[in-house]
Amino acid sequence: QVQLVESGGGLVQAGGSLRLSCAASRSSFTINDMGWYRQAPGKQRELVAVISRSGRVNYADSAKGRFTNSRDNVRNTVYLQMNSLKLEDTAVYYCNAVEATFRVFWGQGTQVTVSS
Repeated sequence: QVQLVESGGGLVQAGGSLRLSCAASRSSFTINDMGWYRQAPGKQRELVAVISRSGRVNYADSAKGRFTNSRDNVRNTVYLQMNSLKLEDTAVYYCNAVEATFRVFWGQGTQVTVSS
């Protein structure tokens, strides 16, 4: 079992920045992919970014050029640096981890609200 604890959400004005963190309860060396998803009210959960154990990152088109996903395998933590935030980035952001056994784990979510 892997527990994921997100932090760093909050209220920010459009154009501002936030950095989300997600700490895994045990070594992330046993975890293949770690990533971020988000869910806005009335919408389906969608991928934001995912990073492999080797550091390869895939971004959703909406995140490219504005968000940076990084991973610290020593601290068992993944980060999402979000810059140039837009109103449409408002959502609950969820951390996700996929083990080598392909089991999937989710964090509890952290709210990001972008105001005008």
